[in-house]
Amino acid sequence: MSEEKKKCGLYMRVSTEDQAREGFSLPEQKERLEAYCKFKGYEIVDYYEDAGVSAKTGNYRAEFERLKEDIKSKKINTIISLKLDRFTRSIYDWEELITFLDENEAYIDCVNDDINTTTANGKMISRLLVSVSQNEIERTSERTKIGLAGAIKQGHIPHIAPLGYKHENKTLVIDYSTKDVVVRIYELYYEGYSYKKISNIFNEEKVLGKDNWRDSTIQTILENEIYKGDFVHGKRTKSPTYYENVVEPIISKEMWEDCQVQKKKNSRSYQRTLTYLYLQKIKCPKCNRILGGKATTKKNGKPYFYYYCNDCKITIKENAINEYFNQFINELVEYDSVVNQFFLPMIRQRFDEPKEKLEKELAKQNEKLVRIRNAYINGAFDLDVFNKETAVVEEAIKKIKEELKTTDCAEELRFTPKDILLKRDIDFLNKMIMNKQYKERTKTWKDYTREEQAELIMKYVDEIKLTLIGSEVIVKEINFRDSICKPCQELYDKGYIDTTKPMLLGNVLGSVRFSNYLPEEEFGEIIMRLQQYYDVHYTEATYYLQEQVFYFNFVEDNSAIVRVFPLEDYYKLDPDNKMEEYRFGIIYINGDDYDDFEITEADNIEPYFNAIPDDNETTIKFENGKRSEIVVKPVKFSEKDSK
Repeated sequence: MSEEKKKCGLYMRVSTEDQAREGFSLPEQKERLEAYCKFKGYEIVDYYEDAGVSAKTGNYRAEFERLKEDIKSKKINTIISLKLDRFTRSIYDWEELITFLDENEAYIDCVNDDINTTTANGKMISRLLVSVSQNEIERTSERTKIGLAGAIKQGHIPHIAPLGYKHENKTLVIDYSTKDVVVRIYELYYEGYSYKKISNIFNEEKVLGKDNWRDSTIQTILENEIYKGDFVHGKRTKSPTYYENVVEPIISKEMWEDCQVQKKKNSRSYQRTLTYLYLQKIKCPKCNRILGGKATTKKNGKPYFYYYCNDCKITIKENAINEYFNQFINELVEYDSVVNQFFLPMIRQRFDEPKEKLEKELAKQNEKLVRIRNAYINGAFDLDVFNKETAVVEEAIKKIKEELKTTDCAEELRFTPKDILLKRDIDFLNKMIMNKQYKERTKTWKDYTREEQAELIMKYVDEIKLTLIGSEVIVKEINFRDSICKPCQELYDKGYIDTTKPMLLGNVLGSVRFSNYLPEEEFGEIIMRLQQYYDVHYTEATYYLQEQVFYFNFVEDNSAIVRVFPLEDYYKLDPDNKMEEYRFGIIYINGDDYDDFEITEADNIEPYFNAIPDDNETTIKFENGKRSEIVVKPVKFSEKDSK
């Protein structure tokens, strides 16, 4: 070989990590190789540059393949490169290359590694160096995999957060603003709807403000293991790694698996006929996973539902949950009525996007806009990138401001918090005085279909927690959705929503409607407006804290209490309950007044049920227990009025 003239091809390769780590840029490699050839007296025939390509097995390198073709055609007989790892870090690939060079009487000369494959010793040393390089790669890969596995097990999922989740402190957590969309997708598919039907429904409803839902999007969501709490790393590789229980699940494992085998049934337009009331709401008391639902049909044809955890072998009958849930049912139905009559038109936008959340998101986007501008000023990116990033953030800010404007408009609708309290007082009086008509117009829990009951539970219940007492599974607590119940709690705290409380009334234990403190002018206005419908009265009573009892004679004289409320803000005045007595206001109606209240076919009673007295000053006269005509506010109105 020493007598044969060396016709050289200079091979240069750089991957992005090489350049970042060691500065192996292509110009630097070229300069050093040219200097080496000049020193050795080699003839440079051509240059071969693979930019941004790693030497990993299976990667196609166009210039390296061209170099091999030039070796075959005898255009060159020597490859000059900076290091062995420019070619490969695999012993297998290196042996293939050595064989190829031997067959074509060509050689490799590496500048930094001082390797020359013209001799047996040179080949042996090259094999050792490649072996060391491969070992280093494999060890690095092992360390990376171990670190990645540990991170994934801690919930650090190295992907964009899927719908229903968000990243919080690098951990994937449930995004409660979009979680229910995912649950609904699974439930619709579970019931027999196809990908296409679900996407069509979502497009018609513009779910999440989008009208470009695709069946492929629905399919991807339904096949993603993350929703049952698991994660598959390298899903498209030959050796994917499966991690169980790494994030909080949105869907039970049982339901996820059922949806995977549902495809054949859905293709035959299969639709389920059974409805599970508490699907996706119950968690296992042992492992805290969401329970699956099953049903058995007895000889009488009636289905019996139960919920179970395959892993922990926990089972609970639906009837056992119903027994616990029954104590909340009336309140739930009543609350739903209040929501539909008042909350939806008054704070419609605040259910899914509360105003405070929108304001926080607006602040975040404004901060992001400042960071983008500062980064551009500091030269982090060029003008095109700046314009694109700014446009995205400004569009997000625009949408948030529009939602805030809509929310503000919704809050300025016809109803005030006092209207809600007034309507509930009137409903209570209607139920007592016109019980038959009240029942005809009021839907109770037993009047709901099973599907409507499930929808109501889905809307308001966040989760049902179970506990074990011995081997028996019982309901521990029911948690209602904060985004729905928080506005109600805020109104209760301010005195505009009532609750039922047990109280000692003289020597009789009873329950009364109770509301928190309101200033005198506000509860005075409510009483005046109530008197436009019914001849209610007002009195005051003392509540003795030590005995926890009221003293008055309402039981004896057949009067009925409408509502009780404190005349002072005792939460502030007496936070430690050290006072001996509290003063309370009582709205009541005399027994004679409601016993003598007569309704004829000619009477228009609809305002009692579908309207509330207006807050304009109106003089009302009662004659024979009946009121004269008054100005009212309707409480049922068209959809366009609520926008």
